[in-house]
Amino acid sequence: MEVFLIYAILEFMNEIKRIVKNKYSDIAQHQSTCGCSCSNKNNLSKNIGYTDEQLEQVGNANMGLGCGNPVAFSSIKEGDTVLDLGSGAGIDCFLASKKVGPSGKVIGVDFTEAMIAKAKANAAKGVYKNVSFMLGDIDNLPVKSGAVDIIISNCVINLAPDKKKVFQEAYRVLKTSGKIFISDIVLLAELTPEQRNNQDLIAGCVGGALLKDDYIAIAKSAGFQLKVLNENKSISKEQYQGIPLESLLLEGSKL
Repeated sequence: MEVFLIYAILEFMNEIKRIVKNKYSDIAQHQSTCGCSCSNKNNLSKNIGYTDEQLEQVGNANMGLGCGNPVAFSSIKEGDTVLDLGSGAGIDCFLASKKVGPSGKVIGVDFTEAMIAKAKANAAKGVYKNVSFMLGDIDNLPVKSGAVDIIISNCVINLAPDKKKVFQEAYRVLKTSGKIFISDIVLLAELTPEQRNNQDLIAGCVGGALLKDDYIAIAKSAGFQLKVLNENKSISKEQYQGIPLESLLLEGSKL
């Protein structure tokens, strides 16, 4: 019975990953929307904290998929090594590259081949020599332990079925005194079973989201000391049809 339960859990996690990967592959290849009213990408991105100057800088890397601007709140400095969990087409990597300068580097990790290809094309077009992209899963990062100064992540961890493993991996790859800056969707009330199983909501940052207190507890259990930097509740009506949720911006420190 126990073996069957473990198998069922693994199958469920793999199905969630399949749904998410298929959706974001489609977005990367066909510029389709993310299921979160993302048709007007520039207006959406400005509403969650990006400036006109930043959007002009990143060009096609803006796909309207975030729920905040973690780079703007981060403590990234020149010479840092920065890791972006779920880097998509590269928007936050390219903004971080300006902060780390030529002596630093930025690594983007994404598990969608089409997004990696798009990000690499955007990097070549923008001549971002200090940015690289790697295919990999954020719950099993292809990065050495203690190699990273700063981690950023924008509306991605909610998509991962094993969030505890994601935070454990983030903690592993950070240097001592390193920090993680996360913008993510968290729930303010529990979803219905129908909402939890809705594939559009799963891929749209809602179906797999956790209640805020549970999300924070999991991050703390991985070892992070946390600070809440911002809570955007208006995003619920602006992008998510009034579902009780918010965009939570966290700073986590590895002591």
